[in-house]
Amino acid sequence: MHTIINKKQITLSDPMLDKNLLEFIRENLDLTGTKNGCGIGMCGSCMVLVDDKPVQACRKTVRHIVGKKLLTIEGMALADGNLHPLQQAFVDAGAIQCGFCTPGMVLAAHALLLKNNQPSRDQIRKAIHNNLCRCTGYQQIVDAIEQAAHYYRSQRNTSMHTHKIQHTVADSTSQ
Repeated sequence: MHTIINKKQITLSDPMLDKNLLEFIRENLDLTGTKNGCGIGMCGSCMVLVDDKPVQACRKTVRHIVGKKLLTIEGMALADGNLHPLQQAFVDAGAIQCGFCTPGMVLAAHALLLKNNQPSRDQIRKAIHNNLCRCTGYQQIVDAIEQAAHYYRSQRNTSMHTHKIQHTVADSTSQ
């Protein structure tokens, strides 16, 4: 059995399938950006993305990710090692104070922006409502997500343009 974790294929053995996903991520993979806050799925600090959808890792087992793509905060970094523009927007907007909630907030925001790259402030608040922050008061977090939406729109426009060019080239070669 396999899964893809942060763009790398991982083989899963039967004994680990019933292990708590949060423990697996932190203990077996040594990816400690995913935090253990409440342990009951109420705070969002253990948020990861499974097939681009937010999942509270403390409430799932490894079996939940078999054959799927898992993204942790460590997988958000760009290929050159720099922060992803969403992470940089959190820094720029002052949306990071103690940092405990940040990985979950960033991943919840990433999931939102992948499906809606022009969210309203209310949609942003709704997308992060399962993530608790005791430091920032959320205003800076909403600001950061709103700023990062520009990047997601530009990426979508670039990929749409590339897709259009590929179709145009394919159409002209088939004639």
